[in-house]
Amino acid sequence: MKEIPSVSNAFQTFIKEAPEQQKIWLETVQQLGAVSKLDAKTEELAYIAVLASARLEGGLPFHVKHARSLGATRDEIISAVLVGLPAVGNTVIQALPVAISSFDSE
Repeated sequence: MKEIPSVSNAFQTFIKEAPEQQKIWLETVQQLGAVSKLDAKTEELAYIAVLASARLEGGLPFHVKHARSLGATRDEIISAVLVGLPAVGNTVIQALPVAISSFDSE
């Protein structure tokens, strides 16, 4: 299997070892995105906030790069990571190094 840049090892394993489930997952994600009333950049920034709040740093590189490709700035990425600070506390700061490094690379 060809490695997909910025996709976590766990998700790459999911793609390789459970292709049928991954196909269903991807179709569901695409359908949810299609009915969203948020523009693509806002939705991606919101997703980054959710990943940071849920402590799912493995998904950040892919989604930060996607947000950047949609026009998100470095400051917007940082703000998205920190948006959960009042609700979940300083656990979100664990995501900052990953998000910033992902944004700054390439």
